[in-house]
Amino acid sequence: MENEKILMNLIGNTKYEAFVSIKEYIENNYTLEQTFKEQNIKTKKWKYELKFVKGKKTFCGFYFCENCLGLLIIFGKDERNKVDAIRNELSKELLELYDNTEIYHDGKWFMLELEDLSFLESIKQLLCIKRKPNH
Repeated sequence: MENEKILMNLIGNTKYEAFVSIKEYIENNYTLEQTFKEQNIKTKKWKYELKFVKGKKTFCGFYFCENCLGLLIIFGKDERNKVDAIRNELSKELLELYDNTEIYHDGKWFMLELEDLSFLESIKQLLCIKRKPNH
């Protein structure tokens, strides 16, 4: 991605490493399209967005701003039930954030602000709930 240097300078090395690790996991396990765009809306917190999509359905999205990396996964009702089924496998810190996320009419919009790779295994589990890997 030609924007790698911009993103690394924007969010810092540790967050960038977390982004690359999760992005590579997605690219290696799913067949999805990627859309990258700059957010030019002054009221939005995020400066850049990288979404992974299949058709018109969003799998997940990364959001970037000054020293901040967000990962958004939207869970529908059936997916939330699957998350509940693996609660004992997820980290306590991640579950607390998940539980405090509001549920809207179209799902639970779970935005996780990442500092490092500490949630990597839990994120992989959540992504597998959202969509089964290709292999």
